[in-house]
Amino acid sequence: MLVTLLSLTMIYAELLAQKKGSASVSDVLEATSEMHLTGYLGGKLEESIANRILAQDVERLIEPFKVENRNETRMWQSEFWGKWFTSAVLAYKYHPSAQLKQVLDKAVKGLLATQTPDGYIGNYAVSHRLEQWDIWGRKYCMLGLLSYYDLTKDEKSLVGASRIADNLINDLNKKDGIIVTKGNYKGMAASSVLEPICLLYNYTGNKKYLEFAERIVQQWETPEGPQLLSKADKNVSERFPKPKNWYSPEQGQKAYEMMSCYEGLLELYRITGNNDYLKAVKDTWENIRNTEINIVGSGASTEMWFGGKAKQNIPVHHYQETCVTVTWIKLTEQLLKLTGEVKYSDEVELSYYNALLGSLSSHGAVWAKYTPLNGQRLSGSEQCGMGMNCCEASGPRGLFNLPMHIIMKSKDGIQVNYFAAGTYKLHAPKKQVITLNQQTEYPKNGKVELKISVTKPEDMEVSIRIPNWSKETKVSVNNELITCLPGSNVKIKRVWKTGDKISLELDMRGRIIETGTDMHSAAIMYGPIVLARDSRFEGAGIESVMKPVLSKPGFVTLTALPANSGDDYLRFKADFIPESYAEDAKGPLSLMLCDYASAGNNELKSYFKVWFPLLFNPRGN
Repeated sequence: MLVTLLSLTMIYAELLAQKKGSASVSDVLEATSEMHLTGYLGGKLEESIANRILAQDVERLIEPFKVENRNETRMWQSEFWGKWFTSAVLAYKYHPSAQLKQVLDKAVKGLLATQTPDGYIGNYAVSHRLEQWDIWGRKYCMLGLLSYYDLTKDEKSLVGASRIADNLINDLNKKDGIIVTKGNYKGMAASSVLEPICLLYNYTGNKKYLEFAERIVQQWETPEGPQLLSKADKNVSERFPKPKNWYSPEQGQKAYEMMSCYEGLLELYRITGNNDYLKAVKDTWENIRNTEINIVGSGASTEMWFGGKAKQNIPVHHYQETCVTVTWIKLTEQLLKLTGEVKYSDEVELSYYNALLGSLSSHGAVWAKYTPLNGQRLSGSEQCGMGMNCCEASGPRGLFNLPMHIIMKSKDGIQVNYFAAGTYKLHAPKKQVITLNQQTEYPKNGKVELKISVTKPEDMEVSIRIPNWSKETKVSVNNELITCLPGSNVKIKRVWKTGDKISLELDMRGRIIETGTDMHSAAIMYGPIVLARDSRFEGAGIESVMKPVLSKPGFVTLTALPANSGDDYLRFKADFIPESYAEDAKGPLSLMLCDYASAGNNELKSYFKVWFPLLFNPRGN
């Protein structure tokens, strides 16, 4: 068998040594290749590397793929290696180390050792291939191997991914050639393999992968398929009738898998330039944001879209799966790279600081599977006998997705999308290295300073995001004020030299957000941060009805308090009017609030509330 496998590898290597696929559409923003974060986010990233990425038992992830263990008929053990591995590659790009590189090398070698002469890497019994989660698992193996090839240019990993793809195409052709009838959720889990298939075309130039990708999209529009193009203008929660069996092939509202398919469609758009593909993704993204994404930047109940934005202030079953949060962030970052538009970075920031970090334990090792807006923050259950669940495997993919997008290269210069203390290096339009140092405690406050260092002065544009929520913003260059508007990129074109300083003061006033009809509720935000009440501060009183006292319409006064670094990131005091069943209302009371990511995120598993129910009054409601 060794001779056979070696011969196959050599043949594939020769076939792949051809011209790469050419992209029809280029991103307007290019990721940073070298960055180092400090402060709050820097600490989160380092904790995750130490306690989640490097702590993983990689052999346990590989075990299901071994030939003697290929007896699965319905479970999804085969996704865990790829999810963890792509997270680990992102972590390495952020913080390269010999230790992590050694782990990556060993993980790829171990997975490839399980590949059989037919090209298959998976854990399903031969008689059950293409069923349930088999193709989904093959997708994650390909994504992992391709991320390693992107990092190292190791030909064996590219050959391995290509052989997985060829085996999949052969297996499908032996059946009926139809991918959307395989597995659950209108074929979305299986056909989300579109993403690595497109990447394979980019790396190899082999047109059979492009043809397969186009065939997948064509099958989406069949009666059996998810109709992701033709239904892009429909509410994602209403594209198909509610199925009798919630987790079934008839279910067309599966949030995570749907967005994964649209990630692949964006890759196909880059190759083909077909604007119908981009329009379908943009229309769906807008619909998800407008009808599903809640105040902390995520959504879905029991893993399905359900029109959740309008229902977010009531108790929701199995709310906002972390896999949904991660995929929403990843899809949104893709649109940011393609367009550079502020609305995408605004949404990523909201999700990252709230829903994503809110599902991460304080030490970075454990990820919650579901996180309510009112309730408790609890760990998810183990899945598939793998010692973890899907969200613990997927969470770091969202966490390490952000650093490379904080400051990005554009055609005319650079663009600052997010504010985080650290040092960032990238190439200016004339190819010289430009270093930006962000000095800030954001989002503890709204003050940000960017100091520029270049070898020689260069005429270029520096674009800076002004968040839509920051209604009163001050931007200056070397103390000279620059005009800016909320929800836009302020573009500063000039000759930049070492020592130039850009200063921002963002509007961090406490904002009141309201939702609901018969059950009317209010919440408070501070910059991108959602605040919450926590039973640690109030005991049983957390159930009391409290109405925030407004300082002016739409705003509330927040007084910063020292935070307990072991429990909270932010603490504030705000005034509320308590419920009144007496004739005369009591005066305002001060309540303590903390950031949503810290609320209930402690050993006590305390109860917390984002939404404050407001008393119903027939005179005013």
